[in-house]
Amino acid sequence: MMAPDLGVAVVGFGWMGRLHAQAYSRVRHHFPDLALVPRLLAVVDDVPGRAEAAAGQFGFASAVPDWRAVVADPRIAAVSIATPNWLHREIGVAMAEAGKHVWIEKPVGLTLDDARAVARAVSAGGVQSTVGFNYRHAPAVAAAREMIAGGGIGRVTHARFRLLSDYAAHPEGALSWRFQRESGGNGVIGDLASHGVDLVRYLLGEIASLVADAAVFLPQRPRPAGATAGHVRAAGGEPGPVENDDYVSGLLRLASGARVVLEASRVAVGAQNDYGFEVHGTTGALYWDFRRMGELGVSRGDAHQDQPVSTVHVGPGAGRYAAFQPGAANAMSYDDLKVIEAHDFLRSIAEGRPSGATVDDAVQAAVVLDALERSATDRAWVDLPAS
Repeated sequence: MMAPDLGVAVVGFGWMGRLHAQAYSRVRHHFPDLALVPRLLAVVDDVPGRAEAAAGQFGFASAVPDWRAVVADPRIAAVSIATPNWLHREIGVAMAEAGKHVWIEKPVGLTLDDARAVARAVSAGGVQSTVGFNYRHAPAVAAAREMIAGGGIGRVTHARFRLLSDYAAHPEGALSWRFQRESGGNGVIGDLASHGVDLVRYLLGEIASLVADAAVFLPQRPRPAGATAGHVRAAGGEPGPVENDDYVSGLLRLASGARVVLEASRVAVGAQNDYGFEVHGTTGALYWDFRRMGELGVSRGDAHQDQPVSTVHVGPGAGRYAAFQPGAANAMSYDDLKVIEAHDFLRSIAEGRPSGATVDDAVQAAVVLDALERSATDRAWVDLPAS
């Protein structure tokens, strides 16, 4: 029996909207038993010509300039929200209130209040949600989580999580929405540190308290002449102020008693998507680098001192690896992680229960992000509420 169709729309067609469309197109190639078939019914973008080009390339049934048309369309049951952050709350709440399931990019709005508003609407609307915390879906991360939970490295004592990038390191990088408080929120805290917080919670549990520092290292950027997509330069543009942080670091105390160092930068010259973690326990350690996504450094045993580290190439037994590759050391990609997200989103709709990261995870992350920002401003430790 053929699986029923599910009408979907993508709102916002920059790089991330494109990834969502690709993920919908590929998801049943990798997960053929999925109980729903996504049908691309509408794409929304207000940049002239962008939605029409997306419809032609990806096969959307229609291209519309205003997301409100999606709210009113009864054929559309699920919506990807891949817009800039300042639109997350308005669009997310409207879609959920209209009874549409939402796959929304992190950090879900500009503030903790925004994330909570979307979560309330999802709950009240009885719809499912998925949030773009994609790094948790890497099979090596799934293997690390299983190993930690099973006591494979003993009791976790301390860890380091890093998210270092150079995407904003050039002084001619355009003053896009990302660098303005009203549209980009708290800068690198919401953009990159949000992924770090999700990984900490996913692997090690809840955060009890923290202290943080943050900085703006490039206080001015040139204004762009027109619409921007991605990280473009605007040489010669009128300079304007950067209103949110380029860098943040935090010391975290977990509910388990473990300690964590979290660091994120968008201006790290020489660092291209240098994301990863190292987790130390009483009998071993784990190491993961996103740029070598299928590898997990593992040290286990009872030597304690001079204990070697082995590189494990994760394979079909780790996470969703088997849906993509038949044997260890066959590389997966960032785009594959979004396919896994699409699967979780569609599965949650089919089964009527959450699968993967949800808006509730975004709310919990936002609590931590808010505390990071407050701590950096007040130069003080912040206690977090128990979950």
